[in-house]
Amino acid sequence: MPMTRVNNVELFFELSGRGEVPLALVHGSWASHHTWEAFVPVVADSFQVLTYDRRGHSRSQRPPGQGSIREDVADLAALIAQFDLAPAWVVGNSQGGLIALRPAGERPELLRGVSAHEPPLFSLLRDEPAAASALAAIRRLDAAVAERIASGDDSGAAEFFIEAILGSGTWERLPDAYRQELINNAPTYLDQIRDPENELFDSEWIAAFDGPALLTRGQGHDEIVDPMYKRIAELLSEVTFQTIAGGGHVPQRFAPEAYAEAVANFSSTG
Repeated sequence: MPMTRVNNVELFFELSGRGEVPLALVHGSWASHHTWEAFVPVVADSFQVLTYDRRGHSRSQRPPGQGSIREDVADLAALIAQFDLAPAWVVGNSQGGLIALRPAGERPELLRGVSAHEPPLFSLLRDEPAAASALAAIRRLDAAVAERIASGDDSGAAEFFIEAILGSGTWERLPDAYRQELINNAPTYLDQIRDPENELFDSEWIAAFDGPALLTRGQGHDEIVDPMYKRIAELLSEVTFQTIAGGGHVPQRFAPEAYAEAVANFSSTG
């Protein structure tokens, strides 16, 4: 099992692909490197692909104590440096998109460009009245999920979250192995909820990033995604937007070919 040690934590990783251009993929909350399994073959001829389990997820070590997004960002930067991938294209989904975007401001020398799919940039929406109701619903969801995880009901928390985010009936349609992965990674989601820095996002330093950025989205959650992406468009000098039909919030699972092709086509122009 390929493991590497960065920032005093053991992380599971895989390097694959036959291309020369580095591509680092960052999974979202609850998930693991497995979420990219249908995505990677589509881009394998064009890229050298890094997938990994973020700390606290699946095969990677879960250190004691409160985790933070700052640690996740540092881990991503360390992996890119350790495997001599800089400058790399970095692609992240959901929370992984937030982690992928932060080095654009903090460590721009590591990136050729960045792509994020529906990153939770909620701090950009504090002054958006149209988003207030949706943000309040997200707060209530997280509070309910946190209560379940804290009580030891990881399975109930995972099912409740997935049904709320991806729609009623989704949980039963997921493969057994994926459901178990979500359950196992529930404690790390509790860390995310409790991390006071998780939603901090400095618009000034992201505005200084002059590389290409691709922001993708599924269909729905317009009251959140529309104003968030409008704000990002005001900050970044070179940004492209694309909708992944049928991709929902996790396009690498629900529309992997379309999502991979969008990322590959965008990256080939940068």
